Amino acid sequence: MVRGGIANIFFAVALFGCGGRQLDARFLVTDGGSVPIESGTPAEVQAPPIVLDSGFVVDGSTPTKEVAEIYAHSATKLFRIDPDTYNVTEIGVFSNCGTNDQMVDIALDENSQMFGTTFYGVNRIDKTTATCTPLRAGPSYPNSLSFVPKGTVDPNNEALVGYFGSTYSRIDTQTGAITTLGVLGGGYISSGDIVSVKGGGTYLTVKGLGCADCLVEVNPSTGALVKKLGSVARTDVFGLAFWGGRVFGFSDGGDLFEINPSTMMTTQVPLPSSLGSLSFWGAGSTTSALLSRPNDPRWRMNHRRAHHQPSWPTLSSVRRIPHPDLYRRRRQPITRVVRACGSCTAGGGGGGARRPAAAWC
Repeated sequence: MVRGGIANIFFAVALFGCGGRQLDARFLVTDGGSVPIESGTPAEVQAPPIVLDSGFVVDGSTPTKEVAEIYAHSATKLFRIDPDTYNVTEIGVFSNCGTNDQMVDIALDENSQMFGTTFYGVNRIDKTTATCTPLRAGPSYPNSLSFVPKGTVDPNNEALVGYFGSTYSRIDTQTGAITTLGVLGGGYISSGDIVSVKGGGTYLTVKGLGCADCLVEVNPSTGALVKKLGSVARTDVFGLAFWGGRVFGFSDGGDLFEINPSTMMTTQVPLPSSLGSLSFWGAGSTTSALLSRPNDPRWRMNHRRAHHQPSWPTLSSVRRIPHPDLYRRRRQPITRVVRACGSCTAGGGGGGARRPAAAWC
């Protein structure tokens, strides 16, 4: 008997990898969300939330995911773009950003807090209204801006960084003070923007040595060139953002396009005519942006899960918790098979007859 008054055993789960490797688990999931460890044990262990590398969180109730959003701007206006649907929303005109309100670039941290630089200062920005809170006025700030993950520049915090030409600098988000960190090198200078994502790369658009513009990967700790990835087939790409394995480029000529950093293939994204003629001066995305591409099977599985469709995420490991109540006659484990890509084999004796997926074995 399961103690604690919890009844209605829903199922025990056996998860299988689609590549033939079996991830086997036999445990009870009850209507109280607890996992009995062994028969007769009064204590019950609450199942911890599972955080997937794609940004989804499964806690036994309603799964959640990061909000799909990237931002871009002209000299005076802020825009929000949904990277899954390409819907573009005009947030508004920048205000209270100090002398000469023209915004040079923006950046978002892991919590999607927005900062931006003008020609004469650095600001915290309300991304819902485009209203600035000035942090410091100064003679010059970087024309490319991004946060980089903790453990790169700062061991404990994310850091706001940018380039003056080829000089890589950090901006203190409390005081606005600027500290030089390193040099890009390789004969290149920043064309207009840098973007960085946790668990992914750090990318920069550059000019020089026949590039106008090229995409390069840089070291987020020092700003040094790691490798040249190739041409983006457009000039003056002043904005970069990242979502779902794709780099989004925004040009001074008003182009929005996707870049596959692995193949350097680019895809133009059409913009609504209602926006009129645009000139993008910068862009930004959170450092906790989704890493998996939408055509990645893991993304599709997690997307279905987030929308309450019948699918379960694949786990890298599952704890096996034996329980005598899991055994029927002939000591076969009762398992609920949740698998979208094949069939299952019942454990125990009886020859291991194969049955369809999602059947009771």
